[in-house]
Amino acid sequence: MVTTILIVVLALIAALLLYAATRPDSFRLQRTATITAPPDKIFPLIADFHKWTAWSPWENRDPDLKRTYSGAQSGRGAIYEWEGKKTGTGRMEITDTSAPSKIIIKLDFFTPFEAHNTTEFTMEGRGNSTNVSWVMSGRNNFMMKLVGVFMNMDKVVGKDFETGLANMKAVAEKS
Repeated sequence: MVTTILIVVLALIAALLLYAATRPDSFRLQRTATITAPPDKIFPLIADFHKWTAWSPWENRDPDLKRTYSGAQSGRGAIYEWEGKKTGTGRMEITDTSAPSKIIIKLDFFTPFEAHNTTEFTMEGRGNSTNVSWVMSGRNNFMMKLVGVFMNMDKVVGKDFETGLANMKAVAEKS
């Protein structure tokens, strides 16, 4: 009886691992918001990591968050590193900008899971408002594929993007 249960459990684990291996090798998450402000007012909120504390959905999750800024003050070459109990550790570096319409960020997570992704913000002016798109894309290593079996990352991270864009909207429209 114990042997049969063990064989069934091992078969279920093997099936789960095989299923995870068939998951996509890459991902892309995107959210968009319309902000009643011109792109040149929104661009600095993203291009200067010091300003992320006003709108980023992750900034207030960890009261003990340690932040380090280096490189350029803003724009290409600006670097932001963080370490926290709830947020893990990571690093962002702005690798390219096209003011006031595009910012590309290299995003590296080190803990709790290692991941190396690209984040892109685009701002498209439309009269007195701007459509802001926040995209994150990257490779799914096996661990992320396995996590994805149990957790829908688009819903989890997408909700954070929606919160961040709503916060950004409030900041940009207020000032």
